[in-house]
Amino acid sequence: MKKNLKKLPIGISTFSEIIKQDYLYIDKTKEAYELINSFKYAFLSRPRRFGKSLFIDTLQEIFEGNKEIFKGLYIYDKWDFEDKYPVIKISFGGSRSVEELKQNIFKNLNSAQEKLGIECSKDNDYANCFAELIKKSYEKYQKPVVILVDEYDKAILDNIDQMEVAKESREVLKILYTQIKDNDRYIKFAFLTGVSKFTKASIFSGLNNLEDISLTPKFGTVCGYTQNDIETTFLPYLEGVDLDKLQSWYNGYNFLNDKVYNPFDILLFIKNNYLFDNYWFNTGTPSFLIKLFKQENYNLTKFENLKVGKELIESFDIENISLETVMFQSGYLTIKEQIQRRNRIQYILTFPNLETKMSFNNYLLNYFVKRPTDALPIQNNLIDLLEVANLDDVEQTLKSLFASIAYNNFTKNDIDEYEGFYASVVYAYFVGAGFDKVLAEDVTNDGRIDLSVFIDDKIYIFEFKVDTKGALEQIKTKEYFQKYLASGKEIYIVGVEFDSNSRNVVGYAWERV
Repeated sequence: MKKNLKKLPIGISTFSEIIKQDYLYIDKTKEAYELINSFKYAFLSRPRRFGKSLFIDTLQEIFEGNKEIFKGLYIYDKWDFEDKYPVIKISFGGSRSVEELKQNIFKNLNSAQEKLGIECSKDNDYANCFAELIKKSYEKYQKPVVILVDEYDKAILDNIDQMEVAKESREVLKILYTQIKDNDRYIKFAFLTGVSKFTKASIFSGLNNLEDISLTPKFGTVCGYTQNDIETTFLPYLEGVDLDKLQSWYNGYNFLNDKVYNPFDILLFIKNNYLFDNYWFNTGTPSFLIKLFKQENYNLTKFENLKVGKELIESFDIENISLETVMFQSGYLTIKEQIQRRNRIQYILTFPNLETKMSFNNYLLNYFVKRPTDALPIQNNLIDLLEVANLDDVEQTLKSLFASIAYNNFTKNDIDEYEGFYASVVYAYFVGAGFDKVLAEDVTNDGRIDLSVFIDDKIYIFEFKVDTKGALEQIKTKEYFQKYLASGKEIYIVGVEFDSNSRNVVGYAWERV
């Protein structure tokens, strides 16, 4: 790290510590100012490690009137810091049982009582305690109360693998959040953050006046770093770094404003001497994603351009969990395009960036194969062969790949007859291997190419068939290669045919165009 540069706030979500210890801070107080002046009850959904906790802490400092730590920031001369409010902050940790969740709630409420100098009656009812704390805070300070809830949904998401606990946890939280609406007269502002957006009919049925700002363009960059932040504030920290490569690796999260980087990625990238790695992804991937993937015949290649309705990405229902919804809300997919069709809004989703695309596919690979150690040698072999266009040996590599698949991992009995499954496996291997570009279902004027793989000066076009022949002939008949003829690159077409009984490659042919 160069001298005179501020320290990086890695893992720090306490606003006062960042300011007082002179850590680097990207000013989000304009968004904070607009939020608290525009809403009374608001909710923000963002993936993990996006800075939600820091933003919550920033709001707390504003409402508690700690003006000096905001010197030099947008809000400093715009907010009346003399007008202070009592703040009740609830931050959820992990819990694997309903009893543990209730203990977590009481821990938060006890902390708030101590901070505010208030004592609730000891009736061992968390909802009554919360309601009493709100009312007594209002009476003591003669000011309406501010309520800040961080990771409101953590107790549910942590228990998706034990559904009964998840449902019971939802009911506990519903009762807790109902107290906010019931005590409206005593409240100045309430703000909740989390990863998922549950349907209002479930967890927020008692708080139906909550306004969701997750996809409000004005607050699209409330969490994360923008490209402008990278090219200005972070530029001295990135001397010699290929910013285009940095952008392709880590930028791309779209909340209907400028695209943003996950802060954790950028801070760890700098700390680790500009090593491109999967920093955000490696902090933990929900295991239930795999469970959802194997329950249905999902075609992994569809996630390149997945068209969904607005209701799909804006509601999470644990009684009917959608893989697409979970992947969007947890950050594995993002908005590529918003489409207005008559009176309906639709979205096209895609992977945000190279880190997420590679990592998620590698994550699935380790589930596909019998032994995770099988995956890497095959990927390395594919790279070596395609770098020199040795397509004869690619056939055996693909056969080795499908021989390593653990088919008993899948609950669907007809998985071996499903063309999308074979396409998904090949796609995952190519993407996880880190090729220059891998396109699934690339559109031409006469159909869709199953898979296009780009490496150096070469383009490979793949067509897959299950229990039928003619894969290579289809490419030639429909002339899928036409769109690339002007590229000046070497073009190779490859037809791969699978047999559902042997669950492997039984037909393979290729040509150079």
